[in-house]
Amino acid sequence: MKWIIPIVLLMIVASLGSALYYMMKGRGNSSKMVYSLMLRIGLSITLFAGILLAYYFGLIEATGIKVGTN
Repeated sequence: MKWIIPIVLLMIVASLGSALYYMMKGRGNSSKMVYSLMLRIGLSITLFAGILLAYYFGLIEATGIKVGTN
């Protein structure tokens, strides 16, 4: 899980960058831009669901900051 999450995050950023490229190149009328944005949304949903499942199955643990403790 240490490597999967950063790799998927990089894929999301790359997809967003390619959508920006196709938007600038095609003046916003490119089907490649729409495909890149759909891919980004799919990757984001998959990453979120994967994190939830990994937490549910105990592959990752919550280690957040404890609020209200003295």
